[in-house]
Amino acid sequence: MIPEKLLNSVKENPFLLAPMAGITDAAFRSFMRELGCGVVVTELVSATGLKFSSEKTRKLMEFDESQHPVGIQIFGEDLDSLDYAARVVEQMGADFVDLNFGCPVPKVVKRGAGAALLRDLKALQQVLRVVKSAVSIPVTIKVRTGWDEASRNAEQVAQVAADEGITWMAIHGRTRAQGYSGQADWDYIGRVVQESPIPIIGNGDLTSATKAQQALSKSGCLGVMIGRGCLKNPWIFRQAMGKDQEKDFKLLLERLFYHLERRYEDRLVFLQVKKFAAWYSAGYPDSARFRRQLFELKDKDQLKAEVFEFFALMQRLPQTDTSHEPFLMGGHG
Repeated sequence: MIPEKLLNSVKENPFLLAPMAGITDAAFRSFMRELGCGVVVTELVSATGLKFSSEKTRKLMEFDESQHPVGIQIFGEDLDSLDYAARVVEQMGADFVDLNFGCPVPKVVKRGAGAALLRDLKALQQVLRVVKSAVSIPVTIKVRTGWDEASRNAEQVAQVAADEGITWMAIHGRTRAQGYSGQADWDYIGRVVQESPIPIIGNGDLTSATKAQQALSKSGCLGVMIGRGCLKNPWIFRQAMGKDQEKDFKLLLERLFYHLERRYEDRLVFLQVKKFAAWYSAGYPDSARFRRQLFELKDKDQLKAEVFEFFALMQRLPQTDTSHEPFLMGGHG
């Protein structure tokens, strides 16, 4: 059974921020909460790295009060490390532990972690049992539909998860073999929802507010996760909640700078702004030239001026849908 507090949070706002490697850091999560997303989850954290006191790993786990409810996502194959990591997550004050069984990256899979555990449900069950017994906060999981097309087994994974007292299962609608190619299979996610004894969170290809609303309605999921969609349209969560409003790029950029500058040194702020501005420009006129120019700039004040000037010109212009093009096909689940 889902703890009432967490259940109510998802019911109130079923549009969750999907964890994305190298993107959903502390600053970005706070930014997206301000822009209307529901529950947030950190990017992937190595349980082994945490056990050996990696400072970089601990930085990935940072969050502030504005982010609640927030989950910290961990992965690994070593049970002692996972036990330790789960306890640290709870000690930090996170609302839940999220276990990653979806990462398709070879260096993770080769170690028997991430999506590799979808091929060994006994090992997966053991991981769930160890982590669940280590903490008193909820434990959730994120998976793929299966290892490959011939061995899709999310229904069986959901049953194992239910037996071990897992709160919910998030499904990225692709197999590990697909990586980020092809289309997320929302029909399959819907079938899992019908059979699953625990709530399902759907994920994959929700690049517009309309797609997110339709996926939530048709699949029967408790909620849906939006990842790459918010990197092209940062207002997507508010729009999905029916709070469509005029885009205000000036305010958006001011808040972006605020969240970055309160956490990072100028060098990292400089790099992050270039990255976000490039994503937000996709589909607008002259965006290719703008992106080339961005990455040639060396001065932060000049960067600010160029970014504000470009988006001021785009404020009233339509944005072409580029969701059919390969875009940011990274992440880890």
